[in-house]
Amino acid sequence: MNDSVSIFAFPTRIVFGRGALNRLGDEINRLGVRRPLLVTDPGVVQAGLAERVAAAAPNIAFSLFDNVNNNPTEANVLAGIERYRGERCDSVVALGGGSPLDAAKVIRLGVTHPLPLAQYDDQANGSDRITANLPPMVAIATTSGTGSEVGRSAVILLKATDRKTVIFSPHLIPSVALDDPELTLGLPPEITAGTGLDALTHNVEAYLAKGYHPLCDAIALYGTRLAVENLPIAVHEGGNLTARTNMMMASLMGAVAFQKGLGVTHSLAHPLSSIGGLHHGTTNGILLPHVLEFNRPACEERLRDIAHAIGLDKTGTSAGEAATAVIGRMRQLLREAGVPDRLSALGITRDMIPALTKKAMEDACHLLNPRPCTESDMESLYERAL
Repeated sequence: MNDSVSIFAFPTRIVFGRGALNRLGDEINRLGVRRPLLVTDPGVVQAGLAERVAAAAPNIAFSLFDNVNNNPTEANVLAGIERYRGERCDSVVALGGGSPLDAAKVIRLGVTHPLPLAQYDDQANGSDRITANLPPMVAIATTSGTGSEVGRSAVILLKATDRKTVIFSPHLIPSVALDDPELTLGLPPEITAGTGLDALTHNVEAYLAKGYHPLCDAIALYGTRLAVENLPIAVHEGGNLTARTNMMMASLMGAVAFQKGLGVTHSLAHPLSSIGGLHHGTTNGILLPHVLEFNRPACEERLRDIAHAIGLDKTGTSAGEAATAVIGRMRQLLREAGVPDRLSALGITRDMIPALTKKAMEDACHLLNPRPCTESDMESLYERAL
């Protein structure tokens, strides 16, 4: 029972399902814009998806900007703002996974907000400086991972902070999200696995995060179930549209659920991208079982709920036994998805841990972790995952 007043907010207009991309022209017309900046990355362009977007809205004059890194940087954003102004754009269409979608949100912010980007850092109360006067944005997801198309935040590597920096505001939520699972059919197995593990981790950490948000809790449990049941199928049967659709929904649900908060898995994973250059979702998946083991003294009853949600029959067993089963299932899922269970397999070495730990402690995600996490705990978790 929550004894205090809570404020809940849920996201934007969502066009979901097979063929949703065909609604793009209608959605752009509904927004009343004519010249969007199409923000994406070179891989998406090479895959032919930018051409499919242009074909879905033939009467719209897109200006292409594909200079977005796998881990988007301040330089990417500033170049995008310059292109937006130079091409006299009136809106943004973002196409891709979390990187182009996050970059597009901050480009959109920078068009109307002149302060240095570090001034909008959520850890420095930057959300107070973000107002509603942002140009319209359509977000088109091509992966099932971050759910950034319905999210209120963007993660950008900034020079001033020297870390992956969260910029947060409800005003950053795109005007409309297009989720068409057909756009994910061409994803290779390793990207399917990494992005899917990101969606899984969002749902699990959101459910375990401190705070009162039963709406997000319910969504997180069902999103976890969808991810566990469908990720191995999507990895090994890439053309299975049912599994792809369910993973896209799990991704979207995870992003809605983590309005409640995340946890130490994300704090540990962010530096592995900025320092180690690793895929964010993959590292989330590797770290998650270790973090769940660390967290279990503070959340065994909630882990029991997850056990029930993912079909582990633990009727009559203790919460501790149910927690053990959940952690074991997460380890098994890594094997089923073809992902290594050690960071060392991806090139992380013991001498990198001090720098990683320092950056992880600076990351605010761990503040809502169900169990307080010290710098020593962070270091130990990296060592366990190594």
